[in-house]
Amino acid sequence: MERIADAPLLTLSGVRKRFGAVRALTDVSLEIRAGEVVALVGESGAGKSALVKVIAGVEPADSGTVRWRGSPVRIVRPQDASRLGIAAVYQDLALCGNLDVVGNMYLGHELGTVLALDEVEMGRRTRALLLRLSTGLPDLRAPVASLPGSQRQLIAIARALLGEPALLLLDEPTAGLGVGQAHRFLDLVEELREQGLGMLLISRNLGDVKAVADHVAVLRHGCNNGFFDVHNTSEEQIISSMTGATENAVTQRHADDLEEELP
Repeated sequence: MERIADAPLLTLSGVRKRFGAVRALTDVSLEIRAGEVVALVGESGAGKSALVKVIAGVEPADSGTVRWRGSPVRIVRPQDASRLGIAAVYQDLALCGNLDVVGNMYLGHELGTVLALDEVEMGRRTRALLLRLSTGLPDLRAPVASLPGSQRQLIAIARALLGEPALLLLDEPTAGLGVGQAHRFLDLVEELREQGLGMLLISRNLGDVKAVADHVAVLRHGCNNGFFDVHNTSEEQIISSMTGATENAVTQRHADDLEEELP
């Protein structure tokens, strides 16, 4: 695939998505660059989860343009996203509590053969990757269900990084974490950004957003309703955009379209 110099990692333009009669996304645009954290915020039902599913290939867009490093691409399956270099960590983490850390890291991607798995190499790679992310290693042979939330979060992210993605999607990563655990996670986000990873952070916690994001993209009623530089924007401005106290033309156009569709 042709790579355009200095192009963003991911560019979305005019993305639309329906689920039956429900219009989840309308003309959504978004841009994420390498080494940048973009926070995606909005009230419940704003379209955040739908947009993540589109990017991850879980639910392909009905229309719109998706560009990867400046070149148009089609993402219609999770494999398409993975092949480009996009990985997602969802809120439920999708870990198997009865398996140990190594088993979770390589579930479905085991090294070796059906008759003889390479447990030593999988353990070595797991340890090396976790050390890249944190100085505090969990017991690699402990059942994941026995580990604290921050370590389970670390394992889910490490598993996503196995394929060396360029873009990481994080869905409510600090939900359910204690204050100390959340702070350690935000430190990890900072470290990943310094390593050049692009990240889309979905969060309801504006404190977390202000702490680590470079930009904030606001969705309202499935439309863009603001894109802000975090360092020059107050929480009050972001909340106003989320709640509709300030509306951009895209959101208003969406509301006008809805009125036209009413009988």
